[in-house]
Amino acid sequence: MTTGNRVLDARIPAGPLADKWDRHAMDNPLVAPGGNRRKFTVIVVGTGLAGGGAAATLGELGYNVLNFCIQDTPRRAHSVAAQGGINAAKNYQNDSDSVQRLFYDTIKGGDYRSREANVYRLAQLSTAIIDQSVAMGVPFAREYGGALANRSFGGVQVSRTFYARGQTGQQLLLGVYSALVRQVEAGTVRMYPRHEMLDLVVVDGRARGIIVRELTTGEIKRFAADAVVLATGGYSPVFYLSTNAVNCNTTAIWRAHRRGALFSNPCYTQIHPTAVPQMGDYQSKLTLMSESLRNDGRVWVPKKPGDRRRPNEIPEAERDYYLERRYPAFGNLVPRDIAARAAKVECDQGKSAYFSSQSVYLDFADAIKRLGKDVVGDRYGNLFDMYREIIGDSPYDTPMMIYPAPHYTMGGLWVDYDLQGTIDGLFVAGEKNFSDHGANRLGASALMQGLADGYFVVPRVVASYLAGAKVSTVKADHEAFAAVEDETRAHLKRLLAIKGKRTVRDIHWELGRTMWDKVGMSRNAAGLNEAIATIGKLRESFWHDLALTGSAEDLNKQLEQANRLCDYLELGELMARDALMREESCGGHFRDEHQTPEGEAKRDDANFAFVSAWEYTGPGREPVMHKEPLVFENVELKTRSYK
Repeated sequence: MTTGNRVLDARIPAGPLADKWDRHAMDNPLVAPGGNRRKFTVIVVGTGLAGGGAAATLGELGYNVLNFCIQDTPRRAHSVAAQGGINAAKNYQNDSDSVQRLFYDTIKGGDYRSREANVYRLAQLSTAIIDQSVAMGVPFAREYGGALANRSFGGVQVSRTFYARGQTGQQLLLGVYSALVRQVEAGTVRMYPRHEMLDLVVVDGRARGIIVRELTTGEIKRFAADAVVLATGGYSPVFYLSTNAVNCNTTAIWRAHRRGALFSNPCYTQIHPTAVPQMGDYQSKLTLMSESLRNDGRVWVPKKPGDRRRPNEIPEAERDYYLERRYPAFGNLVPRDIAARAAKVECDQGKSAYFSSQSVYLDFADAIKRLGKDVVGDRYGNLFDMYREIIGDSPYDTPMMIYPAPHYTMGGLWVDYDLQGTIDGLFVAGEKNFSDHGANRLGASALMQGLADGYFVVPRVVASYLAGAKVSTVKADHEAFAAVEDETRAHLKRLLAIKGKRTVRDIHWELGRTMWDKVGMSRNAAGLNEAIATIGKLRESFWHDLALTGSAEDLNKQLEQANRLCDYLELGELMARDALMREESCGGHFRDEHQTPEGEAKRDDANFAFVSAWEYTGPGREPVMHKEPLVFENVELKTRSYK
């Protein structure tokens, strides 16, 4: 491994932690309203909570916005799939919540591998997100008297999660969409559905535009702008089977990475503890069951290994409620990484649900007895309906079967406090950046980050950049656009010219199994080295034996998938290299060699309290790793404990 010495300046404002965001507002230049803002064009790639929120807000402020998505409508952005809720430090339950407590819970939940200033800003903005969303008509759940309701999520001891049954992401996205469509009608935002970004155009060291492919016609197009915002979501489908939509991909940020944007902490991936177990090899994705279910559901396995009786046939005395046993202070609401590993430990010992050796039970019998079926149905009814459609059992009568699944990626492009990457003018929002969650994201914090970045952070920092950057005029006929377009066309032509025998699914499936087995919930040096070698062979097979039909000048789903897979094959290797480098266990990154006698993660703060930032050095060449040291001035570095 080659280590670089590049200095990564996070450009964090001076002063006390609680004052940094306000200080930022006063210290950075602005663009005056009216004609001054109409001079600037901003590209936003993605229409989820981060991308759609940023596009709508920038349009409202008066900038010219070009907004792109691969779906047929912005409403199909994957934010729609989020179920359980969104965190905010409102303290409506009067249970001692605060901005400081949300900040601390997020730092601790991320196993002390995130940047303090960014996390505190996120906690500060959480309250404004709820006010904004309520004002837009988002139908959050309410108490009988009309007050907004809250529930708890993992890793905290307060109730700060606002929710709309099991459809919180959908309702928040509809709020974003309404704001976005308003700006489309006003003419400040131009919407480009079914357009996929294939490359970033950099002119004189600045991001100045993108190359896209219109998916329905195959037409390659150029778009120029004064700044580019990437907000295209996570990359969990590198595991093939994940809770993400099949079309979620890494192409936008990976192509930016190849153009010079550093990629941070790629090995930090979240395995969600509650998903419907895999039914068979024919599946293309897995189905999430919200973490909110652990508010009232109790996780257990049979005490006897190999017990294949149906759950209702197993008496209470023969059940092991292992999370309650191992973590009495938090019980079933431990953070996701801990709950997921605990399920794996039990299943590896032969203690599992009857259905398969990779499933455990989530039981609502006690909650139904205590609260009544109607109350439980009001909270989780749509999730129970989804589960019954898939499995055939009703969670009202029979415990759910669940198992961990790839879900969220904490890694992403490196950004500073302004969410600007290592290419000037390139901003990265939401799950596409690394900045807020460290080595493990707490539940209900993804929606919080997406809307904080989209509604509040991106509009301010982009304005500051445009006001102070002295951006020259660059149009799409610039020679740099022509060169990148030629490279894009050549890349697609090369894919179609392979004429092999292996399908995209076949190669992606093998990549996913390698990632899950070697770079999944537990990792070790031997397995990671094996993964790197296997992925190298898969990449060679991809470029020599891929089978594609059709052309680039028409709708071609196989070509779309192949184009994304070639990026996953490079990203998967980088994830394995990052995990191999990080000789410690922290959050979602668990190395078998680095654990306590009780089997918990064992960090190495002396040697690994830093953000890894990988530099792309060219095809077939090893990447160079740079470091951003993490400085903790407001929290004490200590071993996480939820016992």
